[in-house]
Amino acid sequence: MSPLLQQLDEAVGLIRSRTALSPSVGVVLGSGLGAFADALVEATSIPFSGIPHFPASTVAGHGGALVLGRCGGVPVAVMKGRVHFYEGYTLAEVVFPARVLARLGVSTLLLTNAAGGVNTLFAPGDLMVIEDHINFIGNPLLGPNEEALGPRFPDLSFAYDRRLGERALEACAAAGVRGHRGVYLAMPGPSYETPAEIRMARVLGADAVGMSTVPEVIAARHAGMRVAALSCITNLAAGVSPRTLDHAEVLATGARAASALVQVLARLVAAAAEDGAT
Repeated sequence: MSPLLQQLDEAVGLIRSRTALSPSVGVVLGSGLGAFADALVEATSIPFSGIPHFPASTVAGHGGALVLGRCGGVPVAVMKGRVHFYEGYTLAEVVFPARVLARLGVSTLLLTNAAGGVNTLFAPGDLMVIEDHINFIGNPLLGPNEEALGPRFPDLSFAYDRRLGERALEACAAAGVRGHRGVYLAMPGPSYETPAEIRMARVLGADAVGMSTVPEVIAARHAGMRVAALSCITNLAAGVSPRTLDHAEVLATGARAASALVQVLARLVAAAAEDGAT
């Protein structure tokens, strides 16, 4: 067994020793979006620091715990926070938790993030269902391929599951929140983008910009998981409005959007479980 597989299995072993749940749906919560994990029932919370080989988040707004519980009766594994490339982790370390979820038996991964609005029709508090991405962070699959995790050359033609995307838009409408489809552009950060970079992003076809999610999506698709992702538009990107950008604003907008996001995720978890049972 390779060192990576051994590390993954050690992490999975610890998690299984703490809960009898067998989640088929995983959720990753971005900056300031941890309220969904707090709404789970029969929940067991495991700090990232208590899971072998798990990287620890160093960013405000990322709770740093894996929470296993039930959402509407569906067993779920929820990452309350994530780590980022800009924190100094390698991309392999960034996607380690997503790979643990796959080894745990999760077949559908739902990801959220806080993002800056590039599309001028978007407003803070809106949700964007990611239908495709542009990757400027890098690829976590660089280096030798671990065949037990997935193929050498995974196809990303349908990185984001179309049916789950439709269900996510329906969930936005039911929750009374403005929902959009869009393309997410991933930048390495941690500095916010310049107005010129945002103009470039718009020319390339991006609707929102952020510093996460894409490496996890690539690792999840490599492992054969279905993926859906939501961006909470927490601010307008550089040059779109005259205001300067501030992480405190990101967290505050995320907090205001929390109630709607919890409703959307709950409906999406139910849809993912329903699809998995058919």
